[in-house]
Amino acid sequence: MRVLLVYPEYPVTFWSFTYALKFINKKSNLPPLGILTVASMLPKEWELKLVDMNTQRLKNSDLKWADYVFISAMNVQKDSVRNVIDRAKAMGKTIVGGGPIFSTEPEKYDDVDHLLLYEGEISVPAFLKDLEQGHPKHIYDFKEFPEITRTPIPRWDLLDKDKYAMLSVQFSRGCPFHCEFCNIVSLFGHKPRTKGAEQLLAELDAIYNIGWRGAIFFVDDNFIGNKKALKAEILPAMIAWMKERDYPFAFFTEVSINISDDEELMDLMTEAGFDNVFIGIETVDDDCLNECEKVQNQKRDLVDCVKTIQQHGMQVQGGFIMGFDNEKPSIFQNMQNFIQRSGIVTAMVGLLTAPPGTKLYERMKEEDRLVDEFSGVNTKTDMNFVPKMDQDLLVDGYTDTVRSIYSPKNYYHRVKTFLENYKPKGLHKPKLTMVEITAFLKACFLLGGISKGRGQYWKLLFWTLKNKPHLFGRAVAFSIYGYHFRKCLP
Repeated sequence: MRVLLVYPEYPVTFWSFTYALKFINKKSNLPPLGILTVASMLPKEWELKLVDMNTQRLKNSDLKWADYVFISAMNVQKDSVRNVIDRAKAMGKTIVGGGPIFSTEPEKYDDVDHLLLYEGEISVPAFLKDLEQGHPKHIYDFKEFPEITRTPIPRWDLLDKDKYAMLSVQFSRGCPFHCEFCNIVSLFGHKPRTKGAEQLLAELDAIYNIGWRGAIFFVDDNFIGNKKALKAEILPAMIAWMKERDYPFAFFTEVSINISDDEELMDLMTEAGFDNVFIGIETVDDDCLNECEKVQNQKRDLVDCVKTIQQHGMQVQGGFIMGFDNEKPSIFQNMQNFIQRSGIVTAMVGLLTAPPGTKLYERMKEEDRLVDEFSGVNTKTDMNFVPKMDQDLLVDGYTDTVRSIYSPKNYYHRVKTFLENYKPKGLHKPKLTMVEITAFLKACFLLGGISKGRGQYWKLLFWTLKNKPHLFGRAVAFSIYGYHFRKCLP
């Protein structure tokens, strides 16, 4: 059997970092971890080929070579997914689809021969068994949540690692919270399922052994969902592993704001090499937090929580949402003020969308407010439901907010605010390479020479050299990120 593993193309979005990646000559921010993991579940005698369309073209010769075409994707990739399906169908290929896009809206992909919904640990073996017996089914729809203690190590040998800015691993699936707008619980459950320390270290060994040194993203939707396991087993094991190898990696993951309540957990994470976390702040309005059931964010001084995490050596990236039913026009200025005061440099502000499988989607459906398909992109100015606030007012306020926080003056000021408060452990010491030198020279030419805001760029660099010289690389990187974010503004 010859199997072509296809990961469709992402559109240019806030998180694609498309324009920033050009500075460091990378093609994609992250590898397709899901389909690489599925590849490890397939029979060893099968011949596999990976085409990540974010790093290379899908050629007709690739499709012609294959007996089966496996596609894994998220909703945001839907346009590319449809293109791949149509091309494969035109060549008479058998298609197998998996991942969130097929799991949440299988009815839209009835022309896919075999749909492996939800988690591959159950659906892939069932499909392979039926295939061997000669009667594979159209849909494998298992709603169970398997333990991930036997999930195999991804097939890193299929990947050209040098095309990526980061590699990735997974420690857990599921989240203990159940926010109205989030589909994680419907996909992966309410109870976090975790890997053991030995299993996780084996995955880190595999990445280390292919020669990777640099950033690794833990793709968990809430890394601290099982704090007991982290503090008792996982993080101590990671600390020992990292110390033994002189900190070859810097880790980045997603957590909930209640990490700021746990000094021990923050210290263990930074000692293990975590220096960056993404947190769903969502909104600074208590009524809206209550509306979306974001209980972990309520009754807090959120700015103080963010600064506490920064002072423990972790940069905080933040997700923000506009469009809640209880929102008032004051939200636009209040959110701008919060983002500036908090020093959250990477602030992803989007309009609320209702993904299929969420409580929000079901409520909008019941209230007859759904108006469009879910795109998976919440930084566009269209929504898939009718908001309570006047839509023109909402879109105008949203647009003004993102343009304000990413104006050169406000953005560079926010970088400085963060650098003043940030206290990194400095355990991972990347070597200066020609890639970084070239990126710096490109930034000086583009950001410091011909772009709007060049005065703020040089002001930030000279301030950093004088006051925080050990963070100079971060200041340059943030400047490059800002260039990407401004290119993505609505």
